[in-house]
Amino acid sequence: MNANDPSSPEAANGAGPATAANEPTSSPAPAPAPGDLEARHAELSDAYLRAKAEAENTRRRAEEEMGKARKFAVEGFAESLLPVKDSLEAAIAIPAATPEQLLEGVHATLRQLTSALEKNKVVEVNPPAGAKFDPHQHQAISVVPAAQEPNTVVAVLQKGYLIADRVLRPALVTVSAPD
Repeated sequence: MNANDPSSPEAANGAGPATAANEPTSSPAPAPAPGDLEARHAELSDAYLRAKAEAENTRRRAEEEMGKARKFAVEGFAESLLPVKDSLEAAIAIPAATPEQLLEGVHATLRQLTSALEKNKVVEVNPPAGAKFDPHQHQAISVVPAAQEPNTVVAVLQKGYLIADRVLRPALVTVSAPD
């Protein structure tokens, strides 16, 4: 007879080499010694304090970087405006300039200023007559009767400006009245 055969008397009694080997051992794990627990606690406390200090250092460094970024955010913009200032000072330094020379200098200075603004992502908002009124970029100063579509720009009284798609100043416009 085979002990693995379910019809054998050994299998029916629960005796046999296969059953005894498959029984789980139910002896509990030994409890750690108090000294081991104290050492583990000290190790975890030290790791916690180090992680806390590292987080605090990271937060402090990030705050310092943000402060520097705010403080020097206009550095590039200011640098691009320096040639404009130089041109204006040069114009003032010429005491006997003719009106034509002054006008030529003003146009050159305006080109420098426009270039500096574009370099720093400052874009003009100057809608043409007949453009759809956009309350996000335009500010209606008045509504006038006009021979064009209702709610369209009739005239621009003052140009507006965007900086990186954000309205710096809306364009002041007159708008056509609804019929």
